[in-house]
Amino acid sequence: MNCQATVICVLLAVSCASAYFIHVDANSEECFFEEATQGSRMTLTFEVAEGGFLDIDVNVHAPDGQSLYKGERESNGKFTLNAHTDGVYKYCFGNKMSSMTPKMLMFSMDMGEKPKTFEEDGKENDESHNKLAQSVTQLAEALLGVKHEQEFMEVRERVHRAINDNTNSRVVLWAFFEALVLVAMVLGQIYYLKRFFEVRRVI
Repeated sequence: MNCQATVICVLLAVSCASAYFIHVDANSEECFFEEATQGSRMTLTFEVAEGGFLDIDVNVHAPDGQSLYKGERESNGKFTLNAHTDGVYKYCFGNKMSSMTPKMLMFSMDMGEKPKTFEEDGKENDESHNKLAQSVTQLAEALLGVKHEQEFMEVRERVHRAINDNTNSRVVLWAFFEALVLVAMVLGQIYYLKRFFEVRRVI
């Protein structure tokens, strides 16, 4: 019965977990906070969907102010850490390098449970049950990773489609411009040849 409840909780956690979209204005920074216990695993995944060169600055800080991760002008990334102390962890997305262009960002912060030991939970003194629980937890984390990867792939597909559409529009405009230039050159040559062979009457 406990195994079934564990599986149901895992599936509910996977179904409820989702990524978030935020707008980071030009020359600004957006910060978020996540409370974690010592030993729990935190995974930050992000992807820039729109804006400028699709780059963003990322900073992750521990409760004591220590910098755990710092990335500059990154388009996407995934950062995993084990919380070394209890407290509130801060992660920020900065767009201070841009003076005019806002950025749209998709991110997710996944919190893994702290690994349990037999001493911490007397109910889990059965080794087979403990292994099953660990397997279910690993499966849940894998499913959550696949779910987020699908969401980020959708964002990448949308970004690439926008780039392709923009490129196609430029190609069409350039072809139209070349056609106009070609027509203008042909008309100019016809006019020049017509004037060149024109018989002028001398009075």
